[in-house]
Amino acid sequence: MTETATATNVPTTADIIPGTDAAAHPVDASVADAALSSRNRLVITLLLVSTFVVILNETIMGVALPRLMSDLSITASAAQWLTSAFMLTMAVVIPITGFLLQRFNTRPVFIAAMTLFSTGTLIAAVAPGFEVLLAARVVQATGTAIMFPLLLTTVMTLVPPAHLGRMMGNISIVISVAPAIGPTISGAILSVLDWRWMFILVLPIALTALVVGGILMKNVTTPRKTPIDVVSVVLSALGFGGLVYGLSNLGTTPGGIASVAGGLPLVVGALGLTLFILRQLVLQRTDAALLDLRTFRSRTFTFSIVMMAISMMALFGTIILLPIYTQTVLGLSALYAGLMLLPGGLVMGLLAPFVGRLYDRSGPTLLLIVGSSIVSAVFWAMTMLGANSSPWLVLAAHVILSFGLALLFTPLFTASLAAVRPSLYSHGSAVVGTVQQLAGAVGTALFVTVMASVSASRLASGATDVAATAAGIQAAFLCGAMISLFAIPAAFFIRRPAAPTAGAHD
Repeated sequence: MTETATATNVPTTADIIPGTDAAAHPVDASVADAALSSRNRLVITLLLVSTFVVILNETIMGVALPRLMSDLSITASAAQWLTSAFMLTMAVVIPITGFLLQRFNTRPVFIAAMTLFSTGTLIAAVAPGFEVLLAARVVQATGTAIMFPLLLTTVMTLVPPAHLGRMMGNISIVISVAPAIGPTISGAILSVLDWRWMFILVLPIALTALVVGGILMKNVTTPRKTPIDVVSVVLSALGFGGLVYGLSNLGTTPGGIASVAGGLPLVVGALGLTLFILRQLVLQRTDAALLDLRTFRSRTFTFSIVMMAISMMALFGTIILLPIYTQTVLGLSALYAGLMLLPGGLVMGLLAPFVGRLYDRSGPTLLLIVGSSIVSAVFWAMTMLGANSSPWLVLAAHVILSFGLALLFTPLFTASLAAVRPSLYSHGSAVVGTVQQLAGAVGTALFVTVMASVSASRLASGATDVAATAAGIQAAFLCGAMISLFAIPAAFFIRRPAAPTAGAHD
């Protein structure tokens, strides 16, 4: 890790005092170290704040879906695309960020990301209908997709290995708490204002982050000319897009996966993803891959990615299901539905720094075993939620689930990226971001599809709307409970990585 940081981050006299000649005016080492430390803290702080703002919008639509279905006259399956399309766009765009972070400096990449996000937010605020709103969400997601790997790569480059856990704890606050409190914020807004205000209120915050970051952001990497493989970009879009689109349509397509409309997108997605992987394996031999898969040579990285995918499916699937359950089945208002998710989000935020310190002291294994066991147990408990369940039971389940997830995210992000060599940090960050968003999109699509399919079947059998929806929710949580079991054995294979060298994996 120190090899890359030394090559790109030590300031010269001219860096610290603009306009001076480095050879003629040598700077004391302590002055250079202080300037470097101050610059690094500023850059990381700006990226943390900006990433929190953009990721917050990933789940802000959850509580708003019933209102949007009514105002825009759209179905539940169409409405959930306002969340799924956001995550899907990120899954398609994030692989390209490996190229962007190697080809361009930190500051212009930051400005491009925040400009895209602000533009998408403005379009959403004035959108006349569903189609324009969906397009706005895609533009927002494009900016968000760039910010996340930029943050991870920068932190891995600047932060010493001994302090990675603590810093990743701060990043976990951004990655886990921002999506968790999104529904709470949107619920509060919807209780007194129109849905457009979810974007109107975010816009000045995004523009402020853009202006302040544009002025204060410093470049912390050395760009190098890296070609982009257009074929890989196309295959990536076909692979990830086909899979998520296919999963999203299964619950509403007559005949399900056996029909052409239901099965074809999944086949296209699987084929596109297979070809994408094969192409990367060939291109990485000459360091020309869009997404370098040599990161998976590390066992720790591979098992961390598996656990991360399961955890993100659990997080985003729950975030999309609980507001539907509390509003449609339990009859709570949008405000109360959002507030139900706030304590869990706060738990994740408060625990993240402590979990980071625990990681620095003892490593990831025990934290991951305990966390994955808690998450699985809560999912099995939530399969018993019904039409007459107490809202307090739902609140307790979500808080305990959030506690388990808090034990997972910081160790997973830290161990996975620390396990790859410094030259692959940008690709490791891109893989983490891609898997995180794809898993979130798949989790959202899968949970909603199962819920919609079972609910439709119960309605056809003569059940009431409330009873049918409750049955669909139970089935979706059962699906999540079965998936969560796979994370527990994976936790035993994740160890604290040794400090990587330029050419080795653990």
